[in-house]
Amino acid sequence: MNSTTASEWQIADIDVPAYLHALGLDAAALAGVPRDLDLLERLHRAHVSTVPFGNVGVLLGEHPGVAPATVFDQLVRRRRGGYCFEHSQLFAAALETLGFTVRRALGRVRSLQSPRTHMTVLVDVAGARYLCDPGFGFSITGPVPLHDGARRVEGDRTFTVGRVRDEGWPLWSLSRDGTMEHVLEESTVHPADVRMGHLMTSTDADSVFRHHLMVMKHTPGGHVTVTERGVTERPPGRDTRHRELSAREVVDRVRDLGVRLTEAEAGTLVTTVTRLRG
Repeated sequence: MNSTTASEWQIADIDVPAYLHALGLDAAALAGVPRDLDLLERLHRAHVSTVPFGNVGVLLGEHPGVAPATVFDQLVRRRRGGYCFEHSQLFAAALETLGFTVRRALGRVRSLQSPRTHMTVLVDVAGARYLCDPGFGFSITGPVPLHDGARRVEGDRTFTVGRVRDEGWPLWSLSRDGTMEHVLEESTVHPADVRMGHLMTSTDADSVFRHHLMVMKHTPGGHVTVTERGVTERPPGRDTRHRELSAREVVDRVRDLGVRLTEAEAGTLVTTVTRLRG
């Protein structure tokens, strides 16, 4: 980690030992562990199994921004969950503090015509570059090599990385079972770019995060998605299950996934969910 990167991304504002503790890991115990692919896999899986993806803050009208100190407060201290700009900044800061070489990358969700509203983390290990995607909600649970044709099989799902071009500019795509999840660029990203992406995601009238509840997490029983309508569970090796829920049950499941809410906030979210259901 160079001093310019650490300063620009305000890494000192993130308490990495506290973050690791939240993941069930001990910073001191990791001190002698090689900074290799096995450790990167372990950290990635621990993150997506612990920190929920969600837009609860946006729907409650209280999202405080994506400065690193705020990100740490939201995801680690308050346990409110968040989306890619928060997850990826936290994950990247932790990796850099631990000694990994990291690049932050922006991308477009499911279409080359989409705005740059997704953030991923690229990590160099033993001469190879890996894509980490801790903040997409229903994505890879560990790193995948960033080269054309790379595959990562997770149960009955297959993720692939491919090269695509947009007016001659080379991009990388991540696909799940043949459907593109997002494309990313390797061009330089600065904090101002993250703030712009967050501003559009959290305030634009057409942003999906303003019109739907989306809370997700990888759990021991499989991946779980909660929306304003109900819950979808994807147990490995078994059929996907979906159940319609009442507004109150929806909020209860949001809490079950690790999003902390006061009783007043839970009541407000019940009202919001009822409105979103129409």
